Amino acid sequence: MKRSTIRTLEKFNLPIVAAGFLLLAPVLTVQRTTDFIIFCIFVLAYDLLYGYMGRLSFGHMLYLGVGAYAAALCAEHISANPFIAILTALLSGAAVGLLLGPIIVRTTGACFALINLAFNQVGFFLALIALAEWTGGEDGMAAFFDTVWMLNFDNRYVVFGFSLFCLLLVVFLMRRLTGSPFGILLRMIKENETRAQFLGYNTYKYKLLAFVISTTVAAFAGALTILNYTYVTPSFIDTTRNVEVIFASLIGGAGSVFGALLGGMSYMAISNYLPNYIQRWEMFLGIALLLLVFRFQTGIWGFVVARVSGTDAEKDQ
Repeated sequence: MKRSTIRTLEKFNLPIVAAGFLLLAPVLTVQRTTDFIIFCIFVLAYDLLYGYMGRLSFGHMLYLGVGAYAAALCAEHISANPFIAILTALLSGAAVGLLLGPIIVRTTGACFALINLAFNQVGFFLALIALAEWTGGEDGMAAFFDTVWMLNFDNRYVVFGFSLFCLLLVVFLMRRLTGSPFGILLRMIKENETRAQFLGYNTYKYKLLAFVISTTVAAFAGALTILNYTYVTPSFIDTTRNVEVIFASLIGGAGSVFGALLGGMSYMAISNYLPNYIQRWEMFLGIALLLLVFRFQTGIWGFVVARVSGTDAEKDQ
């Protein structure tokens, strides 16, 4: 098998992704499969920062939570139209990215990771205590949506189909974005930002744009979560849950759309089904992390690419 096999998979990525989730739905419940789909969107948002720009964030749950609360508050106080709620979530995610981005993207390394964590903790405090009158505090709040164009989002199959369409849209946009000169520049920033600046690029502008895109897509995932569960609680923005998307990105292989999808699927399968058989299932994640660090540094997708093409996985990323 040659590299052409990988290129064929990437060329037909949308039909492959759609077929994969359609085949998975009968095996799992429709709502559970929808969970997998939405989490994959969230991982794609995170991977734009970590995989392509090389910035590790410990606070990305903040942006998912912003989208979730924005959609719920819109449904409660403005309009129960689900598309208006989603648009509100997207605008909120972009607004938060534009507000925090000028501060965050000027940092690197541990500082970048921890400042995101700090803002995440502030957001968690606001949702849990300071704005409890609006957010419902620890109890959270419910959200109900109208039927639009015969789309009844109380129907699990409608939510599944809509979420799958959204995932395909995000995959398409991410493929176009990361394959464009913008995506190449993000990789340059990851490898050597000083050299990119020496070539005349305003790296701050590109980092800020990537950050805003990432926060917007993460908020999109939060809005879809509301459509799936019709409620939101502070757990949606809990800082301790950031490990979920980090592990998913590492397991699948950072810096790859297929890697983000495989990582999202793998982590959801582990966290949803392994506890049924192993009480201390988190230990398995620790072992998996050790294997990734010492044996599969490019994740599942990087390993597959290396095996299929017969080349070094590091070069294929």
